[in-house]
Amino acid sequence: MSLIVQISDPHFGTERPDVVAALHEAIVSLSPRLVILSGDLTQRARRSQFDAARRFVDAYARPTLVIPGNHDVPLFNVFARVLDPFGNYARAFGRDLEPVFEDGEVLAIGVNTVRPSRHKNGEVSDAQIERVSTQLQRARDHRLRIVVTHQPVHVIREKDIANLLINRERAIAAWAEAGAHLVLGGHIHLPYVRPLGAKGQDLARPLWSVQAGTAVSRRIREGISNSFHAIRRERADECTVEQWDYDEAARRFKAGSRTSISLRH
Repeated sequence: MSLIVQISDPHFGTERPDVVAALHEAIVSLSPRLVILSGDLTQRARRSQFDAARRFVDAYARPTLVIPGNHDVPLFNVFARVLDPFGNYARAFGRDLEPVFEDGEVLAIGVNTVRPSRHKNGEVSDAQIERVSTQLQRARDHRLRIVVTHQPVHVIREKDIANLLINRERAIAAWAEAGAHLVLGGHIHLPYVRPLGAKGQDLARPLWSVQAGTAVSRRIREGISNSFHAIRRERADECTVEQWDYDEAARRFKAGSRTSISLRH
């Protein structure tokens, strides 16, 4: 069985200490094969905030794939934004902004969709699409195949359309054809799981969008609680995405809604 935990948008600098402790406890208890952190580790890309994120990751001591989000490049420090936008990120998490995790059960591919000149809006280039497609095609076996972006490739609310990843249509089509199962993202602090393939866009194979909420930040929106996902694969032809929500009264995360996804291509 494979178990992967996806957390996103912790925004260290705005973290809730009780929620951080509860998330640590949940991850240690679940003991996942891999933790995926899909961007916005910090609120303002400050060294102290990256240090806090690094301490959190080190404390649960599990393999972790991390990609930057738009909040992980400086907003007000113009010189740093131009000359070394990922400098503080790199000090804490290394210069590899598009890491890959690969073992006998899982292939997870990180994509850096942050463009410092845009600040908020993310983009995936044709070269990135091709790189990911090539990696997926080389792994057309029994493994669960995951692509990780920060900005969403699919939204369910009209007001979130402006947050969609630029060049997503080409990426979705190419990654589906190359054999991806899931595209994980964050950015909008709204958790959901949906099949991809918009009206008029037939995909070569099924592909699903898995969007995570904010893991530990007080920047929750519209009363949506802090949350993370546990992705379980207990059968070769199916995985389940389980949403874990923070229970304010119990001060811990509890398993909630589950979505079953067929992996038959």
